[in-house]
Amino acid sequence: MATTSAKAASTKTPPDASRRSERSRRAILSASMELVGEVGYNKLTIEAIASRAGVGKQTIYRWWPSKAAVLLDAFTQTTDQTQEEYAEGIPDTGDLEADLKGVLYATVDEFTDPSFEAPYRALAIAGAADAELAAQFYERLSEPGQQVYERRLRSAQEAGQIDPDLDVAFAVEFLLSPFQQRWLTRYGELSYAFADRLVEMALRAFAPPPRHG
Repeated sequence: MATTSAKAASTKTPPDASRRSERSRRAILSASMELVGEVGYNKLTIEAIASRAGVGKQTIYRWWPSKAAVLLDAFTQTTDQTQEEYAEGIPDTGDLEADLKGVLYATVDEFTDPSFEAPYRALAIAGAADAELAAQFYERLSEPGQQVYERRLRSAQEAGQIDPDLDVAFAVEFLLSPFQQRWLTRYGELSYAFADRLVEMALRAFAPPPRHG
């Protein structure tokens, strides 16, 4: 019997370290999102994240160099669905004004949702003082959304709805920068009415040049 028991013990499947690591990683990401909403970015610490996640600090530092890096991964993970929607692009109904207003309305809803706003604002502010984080923030969060607008504007160019010589990348920056500035500085309400004014003013600037003769 003892021999049989020994054989059974020796053939028992060892714990799956990769699965345990994945559970820890998910717990850390979840904890960082919860805490930044509760205490804000300035009071967020690696120690607090580790305590909430039930791991040691060194576990976090093995995978991320800073709390900002943890939060960036956590936030990117929560916005995966949005990134999939970006991949599909802005619907092209043929009415450029309506299409741009529709996507900006959705962005207003997103940017005024506390669960989105707290981590996004924290990352934006942290990125202002950290060039590497800013570059990752742009690549993983900002750039995909901007490319969606660029594709829609190029489609409008092909349809003759906007100036064929328009610098599309600059045009997107022209459209979105006031939105981002108002949200970041909180100097005015982020609303559908504001989105309407942005789109209408931008499209006047993007219009094809008048024909002569």
